[in-house]
Parts: sequence; structure tokens; C-alpha cells
Amino acid sequence: MDRRSNDRLELWAGPECTVNRVGDRYLDQLRASGFERRLDDLDRLAGLGITRMRFPLIWERTAPDGPASADWSWSDVRIARLRELGVRPIAGLVHHGSGPPHTSLLDPRFPQLLAEYAGAVAARYPDIDAYTPVNEPLTTARFSGLYGVWFPHGRSDRAFVRCLLTEIQATVLSMRAIRRVNPSAMLVQTDDLGYTTAASPTLQYQADFENQRRWLGHDLLCGRVGRDHPLWDYLLQNGAGEAELLALVEQPCPPDIVGVNAYITSERFLDERLALYPEHLRGGNGRHRYVDVETARVHGAHIGGFAARLRETSERYGLPVAITEVHLGCTREEQMRWLHQAWQAAQQLRDEGRDVRAVTLWAAFGSCDWDSLVTREQGHYEPGLWDVRGNAQPRPTGLARLAHALGHGLRPTHPVLEGPGWWQRELRLEYPRHGDLESLAVVGQPLLITGATGTLGRAYARLCDIRGLPYKLLTRQDMDIADPASVRAALDRWQPWAVVNTAGYVRVDDAEDDPRCWRENVQGPEVLARACAERGVRLVTFSTDLVFDGAKAAPYVESDETRPLGAYGRTKREAEQRLLSVAPDTLMVRTAAFFGPWDRHNFVTLALAAMRRGEPWPAANDQWVSPTYVPHLVRASLDLLVDGERGVWHLANRGAVSWAELAQMAAEATGLDRRLVQGRPGRDLGQVAPRPRYSALDSERGIVMPTLQEGLEHYLRECEVVLDEPLRQAA
Repeated sequence: MDRRSNDRLELWAGPECTVNRVGDRYLDQLRASGFERRLDDLDRLAGLGITRMRFPLIWERTAPDGPASADWSWSDVRIARLRELGVRPIAGLVHHGSGPPHTSLLDPRFPQLLAEYAGAVAARYPDIDAYTPVNEPLTTARFSGLYGVWFPHGRSDRAFVRCLLTEIQATVLSMRAIRRVNPSAMLVQTDDLGYTTAASPTLQYQADFENQRRWLGHDLLCGRVGRDHPLWDYLLQNGAGEAELLALVEQPCPPDIVGVNAYITSERFLDERLALYPEHLRGGNGRHRYVDVETARVHGAHIGGFAARLRETSERYGLPVAITEVHLGCTREEQMRWLHQAWQAAQQLRDEGRDVRAVTLWAAFGSCDWDSLVTREQGHYEPGLWDVRGNAQPRPTGLARLAHALGHGLRPTHPVLEGPGWWQRELRLEYPRHGDLESLAVVGQPLLITGATGTLGRAYARLCDIRGLPYKLLTRQDMDIADPASVRAALDRWQPWAVVNTAGYVRVDDAEDDPRCWRENVQGPEVLARACAERGVRLVTFSTDLVFDGAKAAPYVESDETRPLGAYGRTKREAEQRLLSVAPDTLMVRTAAFFGPWDRHNFVTLALAAMRRGEPWPAANDQWVSPTYVPHLVRASLDLLVDGERGVWHLANRGAVSWAELAQMAAEATGLDRRLVQGRPGRDLGQVAPRPRYSALDSERGIVMPTLQEGLEHYLRECEVVLDEPLRQAA
């Protein structure tokens, strides 16, 4: 990277590397994602075709007691490996942190202390030519000095101003120390530049203030905050000294590249019409009461996104720019659309003649607990380019495949990229719309979903609507999967990129002597698989925990030997073998014991209905299973389909309970009397087909399903309204 525009848009990457402090606790994303343990993660990143990596040389991790006692062992090995791979690091020194325990963003010693560490880094690695001493200084100052979220937990404009000036002064001193070793070292300065919109002229003053404030970090570094700056008086009124501001004007430290970070949540909307919003959103600034919500959730117009932020940044500073973080915690196709649109925006700006250097893949190995702004360690994980949950090795997602195409100059071809993101569709709106609606239609190759009358087929249709995935929900009249001519006609007519086969025979006891079970569960899926394989169409289909005999004392994983006890399980095992033989790319999902909010005939809903009537509920206490919350199953399997996964996957909520225990858990969760559950042997409940004593499922391929407890909580929360109706009818 030099100071001239490159011939080609570069791809950069980085792991989520926040090391922030909450009270006396430090929360470390590198540890949470496992990046700190895996040297070969660097090879994974290099394989994408990246030219630069935002490399975490975090002060709090490397030299918490000062440079003299720094432990360079971790970074030595990794910097050496990056050299071998031909990937140039951008060294990040503080990432949403406030330094080691002996300092903070309110400590006047902080700038000099960080500069001493920065100088030590440069001396250790003199060939590193790009630095971000402090990531997102303005954002960090807001969360540490204004909102009280991170240490030092300030809640005032005065604390915010001091935190920000501390970070900017630390950046200036750090770059001076670095340039004493490497005079050509460049400053790549990042920040979140989200835009604020006001609902009416009443709050325009506040929106104007926030839109000026978002530039403060860059303005200070560029020496633009003089007496004529719009926020000069604000800064002085909140503790900034005139001399320290003018020192930055006289000796600026402008970024060599301005790093633009933008998130959907960063685009804010201010509205004084409080009655339109829930009570918990209502706040104010002491002058007016208003709500501050995501623009995408209320405004009819689309958010500006990366294109708008890049353009205004380029115009304001006349400096090279780069997108330095692209990440979205969402379903896989939405993550891919967000990245693809960021890349397209950068290319668009380059075509306009702007000096846009790169797009950065962020949180490459996922992020943890950002749903709580990294204030609590709850294990809430969002995958990135790789999913690290429960795997011996990180599992590449569809994002990694998209990134590989971008990094190697290839045209992305995944069908999900044709459609708009949720932020561009009408379903984004949660509150009464402000202004005229801009909304893009869902387009692209469809999924075909068989089993239009079944629980699972309808659930797929519902969630495909939400996820913006075009689909056709097929009845047997639309496509009889056991009829080759019918299958060929349907595939030729709708030209799907994938088929989700939820059709099948599901009556376990009747299967013992009903020949239709073989047709629906073996012959039909095989016909469908052959036709899909011939056309290069992906296939998802379903198997069962009943392929196991129950002799194992621990949950079954994908590689365990199958020994079904009954006819139903035998048909499913036969289908597994045949389909994976004729169509090896099939995603074969083994699952079990459905419950969910959208049908009234599943075990949990029926049990709750009976207990609400005060009736006893008999349930097997000698058969242990892994119940599966249907929305979790559909979401996970769609993600795996988009990722290009194949072969057998176990997808069930994590946990093993008897049917009686499941009913008791549901009763307790709803405040019903668990004593109404009557545990009995399965044979006393009229079961005909033999069933395994223990058929709980686990996965050796990745932990992509929530726990059973989470499944029940989501069931009760998501179906609060839906649940009442079947319970009333059952009562």
C-alpha cells in the first residue's frame, strides 16, 4: 500500500479484536473466538486473497505492565508468518479499550504511556508500515465517556470530550514515536461515521450536532478544529483547553487513509412523537424529549450505507479512504448481501474517481456478546467468514466463499446475492413509517420447498419470506417426488438453485405395515436426488434420530453407526445411503421431536393445552430424545445450505430429556403444575413400533443449534399470541 490509488480495489481482513474493560473485568474477543490459539487462521485469511490484515497488537494483551516487560512471543510468531504469506499488517494497538489497569481514557498519562508502547512495537517490528493506534476513538469515547457502557464509565459531555482528546493525543504521540523508527509509517484511522436524521425541524439542531460530532476525531487529527469549528465552543465548555486544541491545529497528524466503518445500527433517527414508540425507547437531551432509533426501522427511505459515507468522507478530507469494517450479525444470506453491497459501493466510488483503497472483512472468525455491547460474557456468538462453534477447526461459511471470489477478482455467483437485504425491504419497518416508502422486491432464483401441508414445509416458507429468499411451496400436485416425470417438469419449470424436501411419511407406528412409507421416504427422495444431481441443484432433505438403536450412553454424532429398530428408521437409513450415493452434495439433516409456534399438533403445544385444562398428561419416561424447536432447525439448515454444506448433519436443540421431562419443563416455564405430567413406559402409551431408549443427538461438525432451554424460551416468547389460540381451542 502506498499513497497512490491502486490499480485494483484491495481486500483486507481482520478478526474482531476488542479488548474492553467493564468495571474491573476485561473482555477479550481474541480469546472468545479462539483466534489467539490458532496460528493457521492467518493462512485461512491469506487464502482469501487479502493484501492487508488489521493485526491486533493490543496493548492490554502484550504489555499490560509496560514495554519493558512486554511478552512478544504471540505476535513474533504471527508477524513472521504474515511475512511468509505476503500479507502486510496494519497494527492495531487499542481496540475499544482504555489501556491496562493502571491507566484509563481519563488519565492524562494515557497518551504518553500508549506512545511508549507504540514506539516499542515499531522497534520490535520496524517493517510494519501501517498503524491504527486507537480504533474508532469517537465511538469509544461515546461508549466510555458519554453512555457509561465501558470503563471509565463516564456519563457526561465533559467525560466524553476528555476521553476523545486523550485518544487523539495518544494517536498523535504514538505516530511520532512510530515514525522515529519508520518515518514512512502510515496512519490508518478508523471510526464509525453513521448519519443522524431528524423527524422534524424541532430536532434538527440535535441531528446537526450529532452529524458534526461524528467527524470530531478525524477533524482533530487533521488540524481542522480551530476557533471557527462548529464544535469549538462545545469543546471548551466541556473541559477542552484552547491550547491543546490549537496544538493539534499547529501540528496535525492527518490519516494517510481514512477508515470508514458503517453499520445499519449507526444510522439514527430522532423523533419527538413519543406516542409512536415503546416507553423504554423514550429519552431526551434535557431540552426535548424524543426517541433515538435505527433509521432503517422507521424511515421510508433507504439508509445511505457505505456509498454515502465513503463519498462524504472523501469530499470532506480529500484523502484516500477505505472501508475498514464490514460485518453484520444476521442470517447468512444477509451477511453476504451486506458484504457484496459494501464491495459494490467501493467500486462505484472508484468509478467516480474517488481514491478508495480497500474493503475490510471484519470479525472474520465471528464476534461474541455484541448484543450486550460486550458488557456481559454470555456466549452470544455471531459467525463471520468462519464459524468456530464446537469445531476442531473453523468451518468456512458462505461469507468466506464470497470473500474468496472478491479477493481473487472473480464475479460472485451465489444466487442469494440477487436479492435485496432486509434493510432494503419493507419488513425492516418496526414503527409507523416516516416519509414515502422505498422498498426493493425480492428477486432471484427460487428454492423449491416440498411438503406444502406439513409443519416443516410451512415453516420454511415463513422464514424464507422473512429472509428474502424467493421460494415455491409445492403440494404433491405441483410435484410428486416419486414420479420422475413430475420432478423433471417441476425443476424445468421453476429452475431452482436448491430444493428443500420436507415431504415424507412420518407416522412411526403405522410405518410398521404400510408400504407407502417406502415410497415416500426412500423411492421419492431418490428420484428427487437424481434429478437434482443431473441439474446441479442443491438438495436438503431430512432423516431422523430413529436410525439409531439407543445402545449408546451419550448423544449420537454424525459418524456413529446406524442400527434402526423399526420400519420408519429403516426407510430413513436406506434413504440416507441412496441419496448420498447418487447426489453426494445433498445436505442430509438428522433431527428429532419437533415443537414450534406455528402448528397446534406438536407434543409441547398439546401438553400445555391439556395441563391448562387441568388434565393429566401421560408421557414416556423411558425414551430420551433431543427435542427440536422448528424455527431453530429451519434457520440453521438454511444457513448451512447457503454455506454449501453437504453430507449428514445433526440438527436438534442441545440437550437430552425424556418426553415426560420435556412436558415438565414446558409446564414449569408457563407456571403450570408439573405434577400433571404422568411419566409412563412408552409401551403403555399405545406405541407399536420399537423405539430406542436413548436417541439424543449431538454434532461433531459444529454447534449451530441453541440449547433446548433456549428453544423453549423462544417457543414461549415467539408464539405468545399464536399459542393462545390453539390453547383456547383445545380448552
